[in-house]
Amino acid sequence: MSDMQDTMLTGSEGIKKTILHGGTGDLPKFITGTKVTFHFRTQLCDDERTVIDDSKKVGTPMEIVIGNMFKLDIWETLLSSMRIGEVAEFWCDTIHTGVYPLVSKSMRRIAEGKDPVEWQVHTCGMANMFAYHSLGYDDLDELMKEPKPLYFVLELLRVQQPSEYNRESWALSDEERLKAVPVLHGQGNKLYKQGHYQEAMQKYKEAIICIKNVQTKEKAWDVPWLKLEKMANTLTLNYCQCLLRMEEYYEVIEHTTDIISQHPGVAKAFYLRGKAHKEVWNEAEARQDFTRVLDLDPGMKKAVKKELAVLSMRMEEKNQEDRNKYKGMF
Repeated sequence: MSDMQDTMLTGSEGIKKTILHGGTGDLPKFITGTKVTFHFRTQLCDDERTVIDDSKKVGTPMEIVIGNMFKLDIWETLLSSMRIGEVAEFWCDTIHTGVYPLVSKSMRRIAEGKDPVEWQVHTCGMANMFAYHSLGYDDLDELMKEPKPLYFVLELLRVQQPSEYNRESWALSDEERLKAVPVLHGQGNKLYKQGHYQEAMQKYKEAIICIKNVQTKEKAWDVPWLKLEKMANTLTLNYCQCLLRMEEYYEVIEHTTDIISQHPGVAKAFYLRGKAHKEVWNEAEARQDFTRVLDLDPGMKKAVKKELAVLSMRMEEKNQEDRNKYKGMF
């Protein structure tokens, strides 16, 4: 062991560090954009030291970019106390381990190939994860219900400064996010064609989250922002097509109205909103939307004609039903 101070993380409450294998050189410096590559093993503090996650089993080390919205900031603290090649065990109290199950779920899904996106994207979905009752893994649900202190065994492999791996530290993750979009879009379309609407929606939603993540860094209404906005709208309308199939008509009206209020020239938004209005017997609104479709895209004449015919038929049926209902009342 080198100095005693290595075992103590100065100024950090609820952390105990033990060096298992000394590293070399000085403590690397962490700045925004520094890329850190390391192996980790997470264990419970029970007698068996039950292993929860182990990156060596998965076969690929973990990579995080400092300052890049990584949600388990305690790891940044732990890693910054290590030298290259060092292996250390950290005992961390509950105040530091509360979000671990959420982070672990993201990592597991990527390892299982369920989420093809580099996983920083997924941390932005953190807020909605809290809404789910189950994380889909029993051991994580257990930890979620009752957070416990954990052991993290970390092995620091590499530390690269932004200038060493990529001038623009954000470019990497954003580029990867945008690369994921057409992949997710394609998967969504395939699932939609197979009639798996719920799963298709999930793919479209993930793609939208990727785009929105990148879009926040652009200036609103500038060309790059608009390009991303167009991509997001296309995906949102695909999402709405799934909702129509699942008979969630009011939700369709809500999403399409959002798009129309920002971008009044999107024919498909009026078309899908018209279809939703038709299903809930809003005759005037449906006719208005279908008329807008024809103004914006005369090529959709045939489809609109069909929708209007169905609308007339449905209104006729409904009026007949209403007449019969009231007949007995007078």
